[in-house]
Amino acid sequence: MLRCVEMRVNYPAGQLQDFPVTESSGIAETRGGADIYSVSQLNRKARNLLESGLSNLWVAGEISNLAQPGSGHIYFSLKDAGAQVSCAMFRGANTRLRFKPKNGDQVLVQGRVSIYEPRGSYQLIVAKMEDAGEGLLRRKFEELKARLNEEGLFDETHKKPLPELPTRIGVVTSPTGAAIRDILHILARRYPAASVLIYPSRVQGEGAREEIAHAIEVASQRNECDVLIVGRGGGSLEDLWCFNEEVVARAIHACPLPVVSAVGHEVDFTIADLVADVRAPTPSGAAEIITPDSDELLRNLHNLDRRITLSLRRHWSSYKQHHSQLLARLRRSHPGAVLRQLQQRADELTRQLGATLRAELLNRQFQLQALRQQLSNATPAERISRNSGSLETLQVRLVNAARRRVQTARTQFSIATGELNAVSPLATLERGYAIVQTADTARVLRDTAGVKAGDRIQARLAKGLIEAVVDTVTDAVADSTDDNVKKS
Repeated sequence: MLRCVEMRVNYPAGQLQDFPVTESSGIAETRGGADIYSVSQLNRKARNLLESGLSNLWVAGEISNLAQPGSGHIYFSLKDAGAQVSCAMFRGANTRLRFKPKNGDQVLVQGRVSIYEPRGSYQLIVAKMEDAGEGLLRRKFEELKARLNEEGLFDETHKKPLPELPTRIGVVTSPTGAAIRDILHILARRYPAASVLIYPSRVQGEGAREEIAHAIEVASQRNECDVLIVGRGGGSLEDLWCFNEEVVARAIHACPLPVVSAVGHEVDFTIADLVADVRAPTPSGAAEIITPDSDELLRNLHNLDRRITLSLRRHWSSYKQHHSQLLARLRRSHPGAVLRQLQQRADELTRQLGATLRAELLNRQFQLQALRQQLSNATPAERISRNSGSLETLQVRLVNAARRRVQTARTQFSIATGELNAVSPLATLERGYAIVQTADTARVLRDTAGVKAGDRIQARLAKGLIEAVVDTVTDAVADSTDDNVKKS
């Protein structure tokens, strides 16, 4: 049996903790007041102390003595210039490896310190392994991301909307790279009306971050674009790293123009993507995001033109029907004061009709002019030139047709008024006849059945109104009405 003394282990905080041995540890005996351990108990105790004290470490070094048995586990040594440590990475952890490790690789591993009890050998149980260069970059990425996010550079409140119809598009990228060729190809196909300004910059290597930031600042100062694309084609994390630099992120955040980040492929993600107003999966995707489809714009313009024509026709038909209804009501109305009111109302409606038509035509002309201006900005000038003459002719024809229709309606109204006056009862009264009505209900009397002695009646003459009281009612017509009626 081995005689053991009290053990101490260094914890991360630098404090020493004592671990007195108790009977629960399975110690068989003591000697001289000290506990006696078996070898297995010693190794188990040491393993527990190491795993609890050094449970989550990052270690950098070079792989050597790599072994991959059929079990799927990986065994290797991690060394530097002065020392080495045995490592084990079990199958459940190595399935998440993003690369195939080999002897000589510089790696960064995360794990816990342990002891292999059967041999009493000290080892590192690896839970995660990264390429040393890529792992360092990823840590820098996460640190910068957290810091900028805390400052609010990623907040949605800072995101600017993209223009619906950009006329000039700026691109910060290499003028000789594949990204600019893809962007120009997409723009030529989808939206040839937009012009492109290239702010040349290196997008990889030493000095690229300063050139990218400077190009963005130049675009901001000149303010000659509607939207700005910042990006490049695909590559490794190191190739794309300049878009993860703080100076580039702050330049994008300070840019007053809407910025679209288009870095690498869809799986690539950079700090620039988080700061930009919009992230595009690829440079060609950015060109599609910021531009409308010219064919779709033309279809929309044609639809608007058709809707304007249909709207004008509906308005004209509605006003025509309304005018016809007014004429019909005028023909059915009672003569006299009501007739004069209806005549005045008809004149007023006619004036309103003309004013409304002129205002509507003027409004449609303004809308049409605005659409023509949009069309001139979005379509080739030759096509607009071919259609402008036809459009002006249609406008003149429409105005002339509206004027002729109003004149025709006025003429028809005058004729109808003359015909109504010709058959009006007022003309009959002028020849000496009278219209007799009851005084209370204004009912026209055609015989003696509806009147009795004592009733008040009214006699409407061509000029004036006579009110009387019925003295006598007879079935036969008297020679003179003066004896039967007493003036009131």
